[in-house]
Amino acid sequence: MHYVGIMNFQQQLSFNKSLSSHLIIKMLIDPVLMVMTLFCLAIYHEGELTSKYVVLSILMFAISFPGTWSNSKSLKSEVFGTFGQWFLVYGVLLIFGYLTRFLNSFSNEVILQWGWITPMTLLFSHLLANQYLSSKYYIASVKKTAVIVGVNDLSNQLQLRIINNIEAGIELKGFFDVDSDRKPKNFSGMKNQLVGKIEELSEYVKKNNIDIIYIALPPSLHTQIMKLLDDLKDTTASIYFVPNFFLSDLIQARIDEIDGMPIVAMCETPFSGFNGFIKGLSDLILASLILFVSAPLFVLLAIGVKLSSPGPIIFKQRRCGLDGTEITVYKFRSMKVAEEGDVVIQAKLNDKRVTPFGKFIRKTSLDELPQFFNVLQGRMSIVGPRPHAISHNEMYRKVIKGYMVRHKVKPGITGWAQVNGYRGETETVASMKARIDYDIAYLKKWSLSLDIKIILKTVVLIFKDAKAY
Repeated sequence: MHYVGIMNFQQQLSFNKSLSSHLIIKMLIDPVLMVMTLFCLAIYHEGELTSKYVVLSILMFAISFPGTWSNSKSLKSEVFGTFGQWFLVYGVLLIFGYLTRFLNSFSNEVILQWGWITPMTLLFSHLLANQYLSSKYYIASVKKTAVIVGVNDLSNQLQLRIINNIEAGIELKGFFDVDSDRKPKNFSGMKNQLVGKIEELSEYVKKNNIDIIYIALPPSLHTQIMKLLDDLKDTTASIYFVPNFFLSDLIQARIDEIDGMPIVAMCETPFSGFNGFIKGLSDLILASLILFVSAPLFVLLAIGVKLSSPGPIIFKQRRCGLDGTEITVYKFRSMKVAEEGDVVIQAKLNDKRVTPFGKFIRKTSLDELPQFFNVLQGRMSIVGPRPHAISHNEMYRKVIKGYMVRHKVKPGITGWAQVNGYRGETETVASMKARIDYDIAYLKKWSLSLDIKIILKTVVLIFKDAKAY
């Protein structure tokens, strides 16, 4: 018998053999295919696989593992995700190779063909893998049987998620409860029978070779739960406890431990541990590259700002950064005046304070370019919630629940809210709340591929965003 405390349904469905193999495929498919494509091209063009390509493959595998393939539901998102992730990794290698002259050792044909053949190979493989992981053959090969203990809203949610998650390969046999006659009125979609009372569960599990037991009983039934666990010691089933944390708005929820004592993270930054390293590395590389490429543009913009109106070229803003601490953010000055007092008035459409040149750089987001120096300083990220004025923070934190949660990560030059229509002035509390909802959603579902998607959408919006003024 195995007993595991579980934080949420996604974690709950990821423990068994079926989903473990699924996760292994997701982690390995991209790194392995990137390396195999390189090997094939090297052998084709040079007739053999030399040690330099082995070294490059090790470097590539280290950068790309574990893969971030997320099995997208639509072809469009699959294409954008696959190509975006590849060109980020490929770009990192090119920059590294250029700076260290490492690329001079390789055939230009191999490197260039590797750049465009690999994403096509990855995309084709993803589509094949999608078909395989949802096939009856795969599901039958990893199928597990399960029962749920408890008849309540929580167990109903669990049942529906198991049914909808075909790839998990879980066959739900039924429910057990303290009262075998109980069934809530709102137990909609119940497709599995109420088998019996929890006292009968142990015998049922042994007779029917049940693989998984989900316990969805309330904490008030602690005595019955402990008695049930004692009865189940005579079985080999894996047991998962499903606490009802859905009453809370969880952010990056997970189970951790302190010297063997389990603790549950209810609200945590997504950038801890390895994720933090990946986020920081991608920020450093992309910011350095953008600043290097745009250096001549910086000179032209500085001249334009200086000629547009008297005042400094760079406008320094006091903003709230990580954990709500005050930071200084740089922008090219776009207004005739630089207002940064206790009350900050957001720019409006046809704002008379904005100079003609300032209107141009705001429309194209070129006024934000100096913030890449903020990224190198470690004050900001390329993608994250936009930094707000300190006075705005003090105002909105009092009227919008959960407002300060957005400060669990560094502010960004662009963000999930901005590419979803919440850029620029927030005229009402409702519009600010909508922006905050997107910021918190970003914290919940962050991934490197999401960052890439936001960056690409930001580039597109520069040319057509009506809210840029």
